[in-house]
Amino acid sequence: MRGYKVFSGTANLEFSKSVAKYLSIPLSEATVTRFSDGEIGVRITESVRGRDVFIIQSTCAPANANLMELLIMTDALRRSSANSITAIVPYFGYARQDRKAAPRVPITAKLVANLFETAGIDRVVTVDLHAGQIQGFFDIPVDNLYGSIVFKDYLERKNLKNPIVASPDIGGVARARSFAKTMKLDLVIVDKRREKANESEVMNIIGNVEGKDVILIDDMIDTAGTMVKAAEALKGVGASSAMAFCTHPILSGPAYDRIEKGGLDELVVTDTIPLSRQSDKITVLSVSHLFSEVIRRIYHNESVNGLFN
Repeated sequence: MRGYKVFSGTANLEFSKSVAKYLSIPLSEATVTRFSDGEIGVRITESVRGRDVFIIQSTCAPANANLMELLIMTDALRRSSANSITAIVPYFGYARQDRKAAPRVPITAKLVANLFETAGIDRVVTVDLHAGQIQGFFDIPVDNLYGSIVFKDYLERKNLKNPIVASPDIGGVARARSFAKTMKLDLVIVDKRREKANESEVMNIIGNVEGKDVILIDDMIDTAGTMVKAAEALKGVGASSAMAFCTHPILSGPAYDRIEKGGLDELVVTDTIPLSRQSDKITVLSVSHLFSEVIRRIYHNESVNGLFN
């Protein structure tokens, strides 16, 4: 075997260190600099000739800078004669722009896929893409892992008395149903609609949550408005408690204040995106061990899907 090396961008360095620790190897050395006008410079400071290389970089905020850093590092490695380049992208940014939802708008997720391939990336590994069909935007292999594997273990340790899974909106029903099937639990749906302009949203609960411990499921949480309102609506019709599982904690704008003051009892997220501040209501579960095992399996040509069976 040619041997492999793991590099890290600057988006989530602690996550990368954790992956390297699980693999019992040091992070390989690369210098990332910024010119005074904001341009990014990268220098690979060790030989990668003939090696299989893995770059760990979430394209979270600042999304454009982190995306460019990944592309520039890929170009540097390709020009340094790396044998293969796998992008480990725990959070794949721009995934919400995956279709033409209105006239004259871009499909930015497809554009980013094209940029990855043009830069020289041979394979992409991510977790809980916002839309599974984004894998089809690539002409290279894409491994879309399931964050539910860590949520399942955590939920089982909670020993909730009367749990039930909920989708915070109609768009997330398939994701919530899959988790409910895994946990062998029933499913309810929060249907959000605005009856008239300038009037507050109405939350309709499809299903019975009286006396239930509700587990809201989503792939990401951004401003937390929908999730907090859904939790309050569920409690308003008799739910005993409301917690949420979200893989990607974007948590922008008023998100932290809404979580602190709102009706959500606990928010459980993963470390695909580093938190900008701590909260007693937020629990972080690590998926670094999951990615490290995937790196090992890819390098040794073993099944990735076997992790979830």
